[in-house]
Amino acid sequence: MNKQNSDILLEVKNLSKYYPQQGGFFEQSTGMVKAVDDISFSVQKGTTFGLVGESGCGKTTTGRMIVRVLEPTKGDIYFKDEENGVVNLLHLAKKPLRKLRQKIQMIFQDPYASLDPRMTILQIVGEPLRANKLASGNDYKEKVAGILKSVGLRPEYMNRYPHAFSGGQRQRIGIARALVTSPNLVIADEPVSALDVSVQAQILNLLADLQEQLRLTYLFIAHDLSVIHHICNRIAVMYVGKLVEIADRTALFSNPKHPYTEALMSIAPKPDPHRKSKTAFLKGEVADASNPPSGCYFHPRCRYAKKICKQEAPILRKKELNHFSACHFDLELQGNYV
Repeated sequence: MNKQNSDILLEVKNLSKYYPQQGGFFEQSTGMVKAVDDISFSVQKGTTFGLVGESGCGKTTTGRMIVRVLEPTKGDIYFKDEENGVVNLLHLAKKPLRKLRQKIQMIFQDPYASLDPRMTILQIVGEPLRANKLASGNDYKEKVAGILKSVGLRPEYMNRYPHAFSGGQRQRIGIARALVTSPNLVIADEPVSALDVSVQAQILNLLADLQEQLRLTYLFIAHDLSVIHHICNRIAVMYVGKLVEIADRTALFSNPKHPYTEALMSIAPKPDPHRKSKTAFLKGEVADASNPPSGCYFHPRCRYAKKICKQEAPILRKKELNHFSACHFDLELQGNYV
């Protein structure tokens, strides 16, 4: 991490996660599935960094490696801790890592599966406090009550079980559990994708309000571009384990520099029924991470693909100020999909 840049809270460098592929009678190794392949990005303090792409592109795997639920194959993850300065999360032993996890929390996608049905809301939200020995007795209950209020739930609900709540309420409980240890970084893994559209806006607005109140930094993982556009300051687009574009929100949506980003925007629903947008349909299926195409992984689905795209993999390069793209022919894109 660049120690001179005091605004960077998280920096990921050359992060990869490979899974061995086995087959045959003796279960011999037949190759590698590159779920995440050599990605790098940084997240500034107090902002929301979006990670977007189709299912299976490696978004969730990236988030879980950052919190060390999954161990990376290689790479570095630097986090700026208020007490210890810049630390590499991958070099921490179990005890210091557990202490630092108080500052890096995760909101999970499924509000039904992520809550233990046998535990009360008091036990679920308060579990991180007990596990990290941050509170006990009346202080324990007061902290749980306070964080429940902050996410829009009444403290009287503490003794109820998850089955008594709706999907939106359960996600609020999940958010409360993530925030009860006063983290600096929150990784939100598709936090609204399992909710009704009417509830999604409520949760997104809640996350925005909490960010302002508590000075939080988000790594927001999603496949929905409208959600990403609503909440994120800077966005990285992922395809088959690789980052293909990184840019600020306005630049990305007004002038995409990668055909995959352009195609995603063209098929996203538009709120204006009178607006005509240019078409860039996504054809074919997502490439197989265990046997990806040669050259650019996106070339079998790309309408701009030429011979070089099949032969040479493009490198993520700076195209404009703070705008990076991995495409040989980014100047030919049509753009304008806000």
